[in-house]
Amino acid sequence: MQYLLLAKLSTGWIITIIVLAVIIISMIVLYFLGKKMEKKQAEQQQMMEANKQTVNMLIIDKKRVKLKDAGFPQAVLDQAPKMSRNMKVYVVKAKIGPQITSLLCDDKVFDTVPVKKEVKAVISGGYILSVKGLHGKNTPVPQQKKGFFKRTIDKLQEKAGAKPVK
Repeated sequence: MQYLLLAKLSTGWIITIIVLAVIIISMIVLYFLGKKMEKKQAEQQQMMEANKQTVNMLIIDKKRVKLKDAGFPQAVLDQAPKMSRNMKVYVVKAKIGPQITSLLCDDKVFDTVPVKKEVKAVISGGYILSVKGLHGKNTPVPQQKKGFFKRTIDKLQEKAGAKPVK
């Protein structure tokens, strides 16, 4: 009986049904993986908030390098997942007291970090959570020029009403 049902369907419909089944199964798996990762991230955020401390530091250098080339101790590299060892991360080299250390930070924080200036930073372990200037004015970071593709997308979004006109 079931064979007769499949025999009546054309090959295109069978392929379409199989593709749809694979897509639906993969979406369900991604949904549950996302929920699991969300819980893990919330736990990590709570841990970072519990361990944060404010320190004065002199920013020596900042750059975006691969995790294994950033100059972290071997213990830190061993704790990192294998896939993230080759990813580029934002690294700030700073002098905290008499010691020079390398610290990780988020891309939003990385943009606000001034080079060769003393700042007051909130850190948690080896991660910079926020930065405030201590002496002098904070110089605004110059905006990068938009490429042709980005400018075209912005113009089209303005025409469509998705973005406010400047």
